[in-house]
Amino acid sequence: MSALLEIDGLGIAFGGITAVDDVSFAVRAGEIVSVIGPNGAGKTTLFNMISGLYRPSQGKVRLEGAEITAMEPHLLARRGLSRTFQNLQVFGEMTLLENVMVGHHLREKAGVLSDLLGLPASRQKTRASAESALALLARVGLEKAAYRAARTMSYGALKRLEIARALALAPKILLLDEPAAGCNAVETEEIDRLIAEIARAGVAILLVEHDMKLVMKISAHLVVLDHGRKIAEGAPAEVARDPQVIAAYLGQHGQEQVLHAEG
Repeated sequence: MSALLEIDGLGIAFGGITAVDDVSFAVRAGEIVSVIGPNGAGKTTLFNMISGLYRPSQGKVRLEGAEITAMEPHLLARRGLSRTFQNLQVFGEMTLLENVMVGHHLREKAGVLSDLLGLPASRQKTRASAESALALLARVGLEKAAYRAARTMSYGALKRLEIARALALAPKILLLDEPAAGCNAVETEEIDRLIAEIARAGVAILLVEHDMKLVMKISAHLVVLDHGRKIAEGAPAEVARDPQVIAAYLGQHGQEQVLHAEG
């Protein structure tokens, strides 16, 4: 199967300091690829380049064979690339339903004039958006809280809400930046199941996550960064045994943990 997303020699420097240097890998449809490494390794910076927030100093990003390097995020969303963020980006005073409906905005066809005039096309668009948003909330297990304000929800529920909003863009590839960060064991298990279900539906997942139990359980492929450079890549069990990865990130205790989780 050909790659859906291709990262080719990507790099960026800030003020003469290289943050990411010559990173390459690929993600296929329905595949979960996790990017791991110590704090400061360049994982979120890599995500920001792929998703158009940063302009790379070198390298290219391709989606379905077409170059999308440094394309603006809203244009990338229309092409099928969506993401969540390490820090929650939800509207606290809006309901869960309204938060997900925001994600439909780029896919809506009716124009501004029809919205202002309240024309039938606009009303129909709003109804369709609400129905779709409810279906997505059900998909992430939040349909019963659809009309509650986001600020009243638990942290884990808000993490799932962000995923639902990202799915509202009908992505081909979804970038998840630490979706389980700050979650308890039950919430992490819910997110674990959700990510696996999304991948089984054919959506490619590119994941940054420090929870190695989750990473080892659901990932098909790992990419390891250290000081901005890729130091290892491969199947989870293979990467967990790599001496460079053990030295830079896992340590002996961490290696035993991830091998136990993988086994």
